[in-house]
Amino acid sequence: MRPMEAFLTGRVWIRQAFPFSEQELQEAIQQNKAQVIAGITDAGECRRCLERSQASIIAYYCATCNKVCRYCRTCIKMGRISSCTELVVWTAPTAKQIGPRVFGWQGSLTFLQEKASQAISASIERGSDHLLYAVCGAGKTEILFAPIYEALQKGLRICVAAPRTDVILELAPRFHQAFPDATIHTLYGNSPEQNGYGEIILTTTHQLYRFHEAFDVLFVDEADAFPYSLDPSLERAVKKARKRNAPIIYISATPSKTLQKNVSEHSTIFRRYHGAPLPVPSYRALWNYERKIHRKKIPVPLKKWIEDKLQKKQPFLLFFPSVELIDQAAPLLKAIDSRIEAVHSKDPDRKEKVLRLRNGALLGLATSTILERGITIANLQVAVIGADHRVFDAAALIQIAGRVGRSAADPTGDVLFFHDGIAHQMDQARQTILSYNKEAIT
Repeated sequence: MRPMEAFLTGRVWIRQAFPFSEQELQEAIQQNKAQVIAGITDAGECRRCLERSQASIIAYYCATCNKVCRYCRTCIKMGRISSCTELVVWTAPTAKQIGPRVFGWQGSLTFLQEKASQAISASIERGSDHLLYAVCGAGKTEILFAPIYEALQKGLRICVAAPRTDVILELAPRFHQAFPDATIHTLYGNSPEQNGYGEIILTTTHQLYRFHEAFDVLFVDEADAFPYSLDPSLERAVKKARKRNAPIIYISATPSKTLQKNVSEHSTIFRRYHGAPLPVPSYRALWNYERKIHRKKIPVPLKKWIEDKLQKKQPFLLFFPSVELIDQAAPLLKAIDSRIEAVHSKDPDRKEKVLRLRNGALLGLATSTILERGITIANLQVAVIGADHRVFDAAALIQIAGRVGRSAADPTGDVLFFHDGIAHQMDQARQTILSYNKEAIT
């Protein structure tokens, strides 16, 4: 496969940023292998993200074409698309690479995992959408390995998409180990350039704006998570990125009732792979915690909890309801121990800090909900500061609790909801976890 074909197959790319020469592009166009299309159609639809609402397709005077133009606000973070923007797409068919592949995963599945894995394979074979509803720590990624391996041998192109970069970064090394002879691309904001034809694409859902009819099977991990769950354009991007009638496999520990209703084929697992129950959250009052932190004091119950984890040498996450509160608490926490850092979505060192927590260089991280998913650290302990705050809905609290006890060597741990008054979502999360544990033993 030639470099341009490998790069462009299934993609929608801005011509100005096209990484090949104009001569190469013209040759591909003359051979009917590539095509240049307008960024915004005459009907006012963005050709990259399929946005068409008048609130998002905005008229303005364009300095490029010197006339009134329209641009798309929805996908502008990926580079502005205007009426006069030219997009390059590949139109020629691409040959499938069918044949034996190397499977590097040597683990084994439990009965429930194997049942779900086979059901997903059957759905892919039928071209049917499927929902894997499995609790945190059920081994969802391992369940996907066999269906993906089978799809690779059939020459199918595979995408695993998740709403957040942290989830993709967590998946990448595991996929490289499981599929050592596959070309795997990992795409997220400011990800490094990757060459060749990606047989497996691990990507944030936002990056799917740049794909069109690219994938034979598409997995959407954490399908209930923000921003995917609240952004219709991301759902359109997922459906646009799959080939016609290609199946979508949704994966979630906390799927919405709408998702459960809309996907007819389900697999459910309410037991963790190691068989131990999910840690059940406990409550502890932390009255006026925001006011105390504003006054540069860590509330005594929180300080005692942190000191206990430090003494036991247990890594921990402290979830705060706002970035502002994280910034205020960070120096106070560092005064307790210099090996406690802070992290949030806009932190450029987020990846490195999580890695340092994992390898023991850090003992704790104060974080926003950005780390509620996609992070697995042995013997991790968790506290939520202000679990009654509206930013922590029941699904988020369940996911946060799911960070604890994921290892077979350390299947238990502390999940503590500090609060300024018990809220409905706290009880809902706790009752849901208790119901999962009850289902697991029936």
